[in-house]
Amino acid sequence: MSTSSELAPRRRLAGPDREFAYNTRDFERVKERIYQLAGISLAAHKEDLVYNRLVRRLRALSLDSFEQYIDYLDHSNEELNRFINAMTTNLTSFFRESHHFDYLSDVYIPKLAAQGHKQLRVWSSGCSVGEEPYSMAISLLESGVCLDTWDIKIWATDIDTNVLDTARQGVYDIERIESLSIERKRLAFLRGKGQNADKVCIKDFIKEMMHFEYCNLMEQWPLDEPIDIIFCRNVMIYFDKETQNRLLDRMTDLLKPGGILCIGHSETPSRSMKDYKVLGRTMYQKL
Repeated sequence: MSTSSELAPRRRLAGPDREFAYNTRDFERVKERIYQLAGISLAAHKEDLVYNRLVRRLRALSLDSFEQYIDYLDHSNEELNRFINAMTTNLTSFFRESHHFDYLSDVYIPKLAAQGHKQLRVWSSGCSVGEEPYSMAISLLESGVCLDTWDIKIWATDIDTNVLDTARQGVYDIERIESLSIERKRLAFLRGKGQNADKVCIKDFIKEMMHFEYCNLMEQWPLDEPIDIIFCRNVMIYFDKETQNRLLDRMTDLLKPGGILCIGHSETPSRSMKDYKVLGRTMYQKL
C-alpha cells in the first residue's frame, strides 16, 4: 500500500539552471539518511545546502541524478563516509569563544594543581581541523602545567575523516593565527620556510598531547576512561531535542565529578542541568 509521502507530488526544488534534477523526495531521502547515520536533523530551508554539498559527489561518480546517488549509498561504505564528510560543517578557529579557554587556564587548572592533581583527560568532541583541541593544549601550557610531571591526554574526535587528516598534520595558513598574541605564536607554532612561508605548523611536543580519532557521536565512543573537560561546542545545534538529551546524558556519565562541560554560545541544553553547577556563559560543572 502506498504511503501518503509516496502519493505526494515530487516538487522540483527551485534553482538557477541546476545541473542535476533535484526534488523534494531527494531532499527528504538525504534528510532521513544523514539523521540515521549521524543524528543530524536538517531543517526544510537546508534544501539548497544539500544540493550544493552533494553535487560534486554526483560529478565525481558520473551519476545522472540525485536519486541515483542516494541509491548508490546503499552499496558503498566508502561513499557513506564521503557523504557524511560532505554534509558536516567545519567552521572553527583558534581560541573561538575565548572565555572557555580563559577559564581553563586561569581558574580550573590552577585549582586542580592546588589540590595536588597531576592527571588530566580532555575531550574535544567535534574537533574539526584541530584548532579547538590545539587551543585547549595551549591553554593548559599557559596555566603553568609541566609536561614532565603531568599526565595529560587530549582526545580530539570528529565524524569527518578529511578534517581529522588536516588536524593530525597541524599545518595551517598563517592567516589563521594572525589574531593570536606573539607569546602564543612563539609557544605553539613554527613558521614555514621557502614554499611554505605562508604556513605555520603546531610544534611536535603539542601534537604529542593529542589523540585524534574518528567518532560518530551516535555510535560507541573511542574514549576509554573518565574525562575532566568536555568541549561539545556548536555540535548539538544540528540535533533534535531527543538526540541532544541522549548525548548530554552520555557525556554526563563520562565526566568526572567536578568535571567541566562547555557548549556553544548559541546552544541551550534541552534537558535539565540539575546535575551541574552553572559556571558562566555556556559552562557547566558536574556536581
